[in-house]
Amino acid sequence: MHMRQRPLATTLRRLLAGGALLLCAPLAAQDAPQESAAPPGADAAKATQLGNITVTAQSRSQEMQSVPIPLQIVTARQVDTLAATDLSKMSLFVPGLVVGGDQPTQPSYQMRGISTDDFGVGTESAVGVYIDGVYAARSGGALLAFNDIARIEVLKGPQGTLFGRNAAAGAISIVTNEPTDRLEGKARLRFGNYGRRYGDALLNVPLNKDMALRVSVLDNQSDGWAKDAATGQHYGKDDDWGSRVSWRWNVTPDTRVLLSWDHEELKQPPHPAFGLIPASAYVARPGSGVMVPPFPADPSTYLNPLHAPLYNDAVGAAETRRFDGATLNIDHGFDWGSLTSITAWRGFDTLNLGDYDGTDNLDTYLDTANVEHNNSWYQEFKLAGNTALIDWVAGVSWYSEQARQTSQTNVYTDSIDTLATNVQGAAYTDTFAFYQSVLQTLGAPWNQYPLLGLPWGERINNVGRFKAYAAYGDVIWHLSDRLDLTTGVRFTRDQKEFSWFNPPRSAPQLDASIAGLMPLLDAFGIDPSIFQQNIIFNAASGAPVGVLVTSHDTWNNVSPRVVLDYKFTPDVMGYASVTKGYKAGGYNSVQIGSHFAPEKVTNYEAGLKTVFPEANLLLNGSVYYYRYDNKQSLTLDPNSTGNGIPRYLVNSADQEAKGVELEAQWQPLDGLRLGGNLAWIDATYRDYVAPSGADLSGEPTGEPYLSYAANLAYTWHGVAGGELEFDLNHAYRGKSRCNRDSQLQGTCQVSPNFETGAAQQRTDARLDWRAPGDHWGIALYCNNVFNKRYVTGVSNITESVFGTPYASITPPRMWGVELRARF
Repeated sequence: MHMRQRPLATTLRRLLAGGALLLCAPLAAQDAPQESAAPPGADAAKATQLGNITVTAQSRSQEMQSVPIPLQIVTARQVDTLAATDLSKMSLFVPGLVVGGDQPTQPSYQMRGISTDDFGVGTESAVGVYIDGVYAARSGGALLAFNDIARIEVLKGPQGTLFGRNAAAGAISIVTNEPTDRLEGKARLRFGNYGRRYGDALLNVPLNKDMALRVSVLDNQSDGWAKDAATGQHYGKDDDWGSRVSWRWNVTPDTRVLLSWDHEELKQPPHPAFGLIPASAYVARPGSGVMVPPFPADPSTYLNPLHAPLYNDAVGAAETRRFDGATLNIDHGFDWGSLTSITAWRGFDTLNLGDYDGTDNLDTYLDTANVEHNNSWYQEFKLAGNTALIDWVAGVSWYSEQARQTSQTNVYTDSIDTLATNVQGAAYTDTFAFYQSVLQTLGAPWNQYPLLGLPWGERINNVGRFKAYAAYGDVIWHLSDRLDLTTGVRFTRDQKEFSWFNPPRSAPQLDASIAGLMPLLDAFGIDPSIFQQNIIFNAASGAPVGVLVTSHDTWNNVSPRVVLDYKFTPDVMGYASVTKGYKAGGYNSVQIGSHFAPEKVTNYEAGLKTVFPEANLLLNGSVYYYRYDNKQSLTLDPNSTGNGIPRYLVNSADQEAKGVELEAQWQPLDGLRLGGNLAWIDATYRDYVAPSGADLSGEPTGEPYLSYAANLAYTWHGVAGGELEFDLNHAYRGKSRCNRDSQLQGTCQVSPNFETGAAQQRTDARLDWRAPGDHWGIALYCNNVFNKRYVTGVSNITESVFGTPYASITPPRMWGVELRARF
């Protein structure tokens, strides 16, 4: 695919490249920037200002330091400092949170060691993502590009009472900016290495004294950081365009209407799959002489994927998404409180088709495609109020979704021969090469009717219809001036209908050859059905062909919470809580007839939130313990290889964890800000037998013990008539804790030639000059300053049939320059 270019003049491009390289090269420190900064012209921000950020974590507006919930705030300033385009580009700086964005249409979310690996429409993430209070149900529409973001609230631990189902591990609440009564406009451009071309623009217009309109757009492009050694095709590209329109109408002094529309289009190559088998190790396949990877694969010969050439040959490889969403928010104030109505619609279509064998060899070809279509409606009514005794909120909600998914696996007749030989032995003769050779001796016209080199595809189609109803209430009881008791409960009812249909394999070119060869096949008694049966999704693998399988389930849940908090002083608060969370049951899209029960968690937590104004210091901390029941895990089934391509199965495990989280923000000097967040966790299985048969009870789940992020920011005033700020961010995530199943799943060490599951570090730096009033500015930035690269995992899905494992790796250092202006 040819990427449209927007070149800079040669002289300017060299200037920008040289400046960014000067920034990247000398940095030898570690640590990073602070979340909030003073407005233009004001004194440098104090550390206490972070605690004054207004959040809506408890469905009501409160200052962050008064909320008895462990949460981390990511401000718009921090997003800009890191030059992050979506949450996956910066989640390493939020200890305890992992957002995998290698495939933005199939992202993964993990919090406090709890994640959902299955991306299909039959299940949902255990980490709830909410955009302006609206739940983003499907992973395909949950990771969108940042567009006019005000802040991100990361709430750790179960949020079942306040946020509802599917927030059992935690919740991510993304809040966008609303139209204001001030005329405002701004624009920003970024240019960097690997052909980075990014731009966004915003216009806020007061239409009259009661109305305002806000329009924002973004365009994110790059040429990619990986290149196919055979074709020159670039991978790791960005091609994402989005827009947002928001309209506000103050109907009366007590009534406000807010209507917003979001649109996004993404079109880029899929994630690169780095093959681990060197071409020099290929051997002749028994019976044909075709050169294929050795089987079984020998991990001692694996290439280091950080230095290996990339060979991907998926036909039609692409990852695309079109997303549209509309939200209507109506608020009305009464003497006794307020009523809020939220009505939302979301719709998106995605395609993710990529290479799953890590080679460009037709004899081991395998690609998979995930195609989704989704529409959902959401309606919530919420009442809130307060008296001298209580602050309360209560509401009801309704959610309806229709989803369709097609899971495709595509091979060639050549790779079917390799599969048959490897799985069933060299003596196996019911192969395309064998019959082509037999029929060729009988005079078959092979130029016209070949059996080799022909595509073969199989798929499973799913349709899901889901509804959810909820009623909730939450009350903060002011027992005294210092002591508050919070009690809350949510009732949820989930209704799900789901279906699987496995049609006959699709191979039109092969069918044409069979039709042309029928006279010969009939003459020599060769049954053509041997070329027409499903080999991937078939009855032997639990997928009967041509049979519609349906399931219908209803689950009810009650998720309560109790929180006691005490203000020792106006600036020091302690709290203790017991909360429960819930994730709805569901289905594995490619495991026909699968059914798994809801996940449930009980979390015990105690924490301290403090501010020391005289020292400009903020310190927060919490300790917790949770028991997580029936966690749904997507794991490779090593027992399925005899029936064709291996498959991933969803099975359930019970887990538990204890942990500590700390936060510090300090401004010791005017212009100098320091901060850090730390998370320590010990997560283990309570009860779990993996599909491999390994009993992992008592063993670690893989979650590292330690992760942390640190930041430093220093501002020089009066530099060239403006302000110059230097920001440094450093993040660390510890080494994966392995268990007896980790090697099979590719999450821990699989080869002596490279490290899997290693501790990860990243350092980002930024030098930013802004004019008085911040009317314009220029910045140099560098992400991953020290060019730390890691192998994030090895996929063995084709290793046990083709001997072709492949790896995923992290991107290299990125640097660039930013130009911006505003009025």
